[in-house]
Amino acid sequence: MSPSRLTAPTFKRLGKGILVAAVALLASTANADSSSMVLQGQQGWLFPGWGSLTDVDNKGIDTSTALINEARQALAARNIKLQVLLLPDKTLFYQDKLPAGKALSAAVQARYPLILNKLKQSGTSTFDDFGVLSQVKASGKDVFYRTDQHWTQAAADATAVATAAQIKQDEPSLKGNAGTGMKLGSEYKERRFGDLAELFLTPEQRKATGRETFLVRRQEASGGLLDAAAAPVHVTGHSMVQPYFGFPQKLSNLIDRPVSVNWKPGNLGHWIMLLEYLESADFKNNPPQVLVWQMFEPSYAYGPNAPGIWDNASNMSDSVWRQRLHKALGQ
Repeated sequence: MSPSRLTAPTFKRLGKGILVAAVALLASTANADSSSMVLQGQQGWLFPGWGSLTDVDNKGIDTSTALINEARQALAARNIKLQVLLLPDKTLFYQDKLPAGKALSAAVQARYPLILNKLKQSGTSTFDDFGVLSQVKASGKDVFYRTDQHWTQAAADATAVATAAQIKQDEPSLKGNAGTGMKLGSEYKERRFGDLAELFLTPEQRKATGRETFLVRRQEASGGLLDAAAAPVHVTGHSMVQPYFGFPQKLSNLIDRPVSVNWKPGNLGHWIMLLEYLESADFKNNPPQVLVWQMFEPSYAYGPNAPGIWDNASNMSDSVWRQRLHKALGQ
């Protein structure tokens, strides 16, 4: 893992109330479309090798949607608005870069809008991030890094803009004071291998694939008392929302309030990360007005109990997950 990223389970303040986080950097090979952990595409493009390019688990999608809706209702009883941030798969944007002989089925191409519509029908607040990121790509900017499973800063920024707009629609009056949002630092470029190349390619393959340039924001120095300001918005998700890629900083800047984020490395999944936040002292002492729960389209159908996908300590039955959810919310 790059030294630029946090590598230990930790909670750390950055800037104006930013609680750094990122969840599972890597997923399991179980149910993978290829026996390889990485798909080596055309022109040096790499794609995660887990997740089917052809099959859609409709039953799993429905079960996950029902659990998310239960969480939404439970949070609403505590006057907390839940917003689901559904991030689309990398392959959707670079189908022409897939390996020869590999292609997305019509069902997989339709999976993102299918999930999005089910969320909306259940009453869950969300927005079409595929549409947002398609505009980024149409502008000539990359949405994902070529040799990495993560999004670019341009994609993270565009999603933060849409997230901020959704937050303002869901909760027009955020608590706290104007001027406490995070100031955006200057940008710098970092030349390195992406995580898919670093972790899964041989030295010879890495040399042939080559490094690429990552655009990263420096941490802006912030002033004293603002660091202790309670965050009215919390983000829980996986490594896409970690500060290295710029999403929480941009979101805080746009809503002009502190934003907190929780994360851990490993194959933990979004289910346990939500519980860990709700069971934390940070939530009990400073519950947010809006909770942004970030998920990834390819793993959406996997519920809390997904052996071989989430690590053993993260797996639990749906009923246990529900019990912990309601207990954490005092219900």
